[in-house]
Amino acid sequence: MRTIYRLNLTTGEATKEEAPPRYVKLGGRALTAAVLLDEVDPAAHPLGPKNKIVIAPGLLGGTTVPNSGRLSVGGKSPLTGGIKESNAGGTAADRLARLGIKALIIEGQAPGKTYTARVTQEGVEFIPAPQLAGKGNYETAGLLRNRYGPRASLITVGPAGERGYAAAGIAVTDLEGRPSRMCGRGGLGAVLGKKGLKALVIEAPGAPLRSPARKDHFQETLQKYREIILANPATASYADYGTAAMVDVMNEIGGLPTRNFSRGRFAGAGRINAARLRENILSRGGAGKPTHPCMANCLVKCSNVYPDETGKELVSPLEYETIGLLGANLGIADLDAIAALNHRCNDLGIDTIETGGALGVAMEAGLAPFGDADAAFFLLDEIAGGTVLGRVLGQGAMVTGRVFGVTRVAAVKGQGLPAYDPRALKGVGVTYATSPQGADHTAGQTVRAKVDHRRPEGQADVSWNAQVNFAVFDALGLCMFVIPSLVAHPEVLADLVAYFHGWDFTAEDLRELGRQVIRTEREFNAQAGFTRAHNRLPEFFREEILPDTQTVFDVPEEELDSLEVR
Repeated sequence: MRTIYRLNLTTGEATKEEAPPRYVKLGGRALTAAVLLDEVDPAAHPLGPKNKIVIAPGLLGGTTVPNSGRLSVGGKSPLTGGIKESNAGGTAADRLARLGIKALIIEGQAPGKTYTARVTQEGVEFIPAPQLAGKGNYETAGLLRNRYGPRASLITVGPAGERGYAAAGIAVTDLEGRPSRMCGRGGLGAVLGKKGLKALVIEAPGAPLRSPARKDHFQETLQKYREIILANPATASYADYGTAAMVDVMNEIGGLPTRNFSRGRFAGAGRINAARLRENILSRGGAGKPTHPCMANCLVKCSNVYPDETGKELVSPLEYETIGLLGANLGIADLDAIAALNHRCNDLGIDTIETGGALGVAMEAGLAPFGDADAAFFLLDEIAGGTVLGRVLGQGAMVTGRVFGVTRVAAVKGQGLPAYDPRALKGVGVTYATSPQGADHTAGQTVRAKVDHRRPEGQADVSWNAQVNFAVFDALGLCMFVIPSLVAHPEVLADLVAYFHGWDFTAEDLRELGRQVIRTEREFNAQAGFTRAHNRLPEFFREEILPDTQTVFDVPEEELDSLEVR
C-alpha cells in the first residue's frame, strides 16, 4: 500500500505517485497529520483552495484483522481553525487499502462546479455531476449505486457541505450502502463540498485482501487478537445494547448533558436509553436490527437499525452521541423523534453532535422551547432551507452563541462538546481542553478509566494515556471499541503490525507513533496561532456548579499545561 493519488479540482487532473519513505510507516490519522503539516499553510482559509483533504485507511486496512476498517479524513477545520481528523467505519477504507491506495490528497477548488471522482484499479477520473448538486446524501447514494452498482463504496457530502456549513460532515456508505457512517466532526464536509467534489466512488471488484509479510506468525498473533476481544465482556454488551448503553452510565454519573449542559441528569433518560432502544427494535420487527456491523469482519457489532412503529427503517445507526445531544441536551425524551432528527442530519450531511450543541444554544436563547421535538425539526428545516437562521445554526454551537448572546456554549477551540459533561467526567474534560482536535471524546475517552471521575487528581495522566492510545488506534485504522480489550496487550498489536508489514516494530514503537501524531498536530496548530489560552474549557464549566454532582471542572491549569511537554 504505497500509492498516493492527488486529485486537483482546479486543474481537473488526478496524478499518481509513490509515498515517500517518511510516510511508509504512517497510516490513518498519523498520515493525515503528516501530510497536512507538510503541505498545508496553517494560515490558509479552511474553505479556500489552499486547504486540502487527506483521506487515508489505517496501517491494517484491507486485511483480515477484525475491526480494522476505519477511514481517516483530515484537513484544516472550519470550526477550530486548526488541524482536524475525523474517522468513520463503513466500506471505503477497506476498498482503498485493497486497491493499494495509501492516501487520496484532494486539493484545489472548482467554484460553481460539481464533480464525482471514480477510483478504480485503473486510476482516478473526474466526472462532471451537476445533476447531484444540492441533493441529500441518501438520494446521492441511491443515484450513484444505480449507476455504479451496489458494491461500489461511496464517500459523499450533503447540501450542508456544499454550502460551507462548519457543522458539515462527510458520509461513508456501510455494508448495505447507507451513507450514514459519518466523519462528522470538525466541518470537513464543508472543505470537501466547497472544493466542488460531491462524491468519491470507489470500485474494487475482485481486489484481494492484502497479504501479510510473515504469514504464519501473523495468523498466530491474529488468533490471540480475536480471543482477547471476544473474551472482554464489553464486546458482548456492545452487541446487545450498542453505544446507547452509555445513556444510563452517564445519567448515573451525572454527566449526561441536559438542556444545554445546564444539568447532568435527564428525567426522561429511561425513555431514550439502551433498554428502550432494544425493546422498540425487537417489538417492532420489520427492518429493525438490535445489532449490526458497520464494516466487514467486525467482532463488536455495536451498530443497529432503528425502525418506526410499522417496522420501516427510520435510521441506522442510532448512537449514544446523537441520543445525548439531540435528545437529553434538547430535553427531548422520544426515541422516534431523535431517530428522525438523526436521519435528517445524515441527509443534510451535518454532524449530530455539533448540531445538537447548536440547537441547545438556540433553545437557551429562546428560539424554541426545550423538550419540543417539532421545534427542533423546524430549526433543522431552517438549516436545510439555507435561511439566515439556518446558516447561523449550520456554523455550529460557538457561532450560534455569539449571534444570540448566549454565554453557556459548550465548545473548545470552536468545536461543540460531545455528550459527556466535563464537570462529572474530568478526564475527558482534560482531553477536550488539550487535544489538538478540539472538544472530541474520540481523541481520548476516559470513561472506563479506574479513577474517581469527579475528583481532579490524576485526570491529566489519565487523559494523556488515553490520547496516545486513541492516536495509535486511529493510525492503525482500528475501531475505538476494541481499545478496552487491547489496551492492556500492546505487544499483540505491535506484533500484528510487525508481522503484517515485515517491520521491526515494538510496543514502544506503537506508543511513540501515538505521541508523534499528537506532536505533529500540535505543531500545525502552533503555526496556525494557537496558544495555551486555547487549551481551556469555557469558563462556565469552572464557575457553574453542575447541580447533579455538585462539582465544577477544577483540574488545575498547570496540569493542563503540563501535557504540552509530554
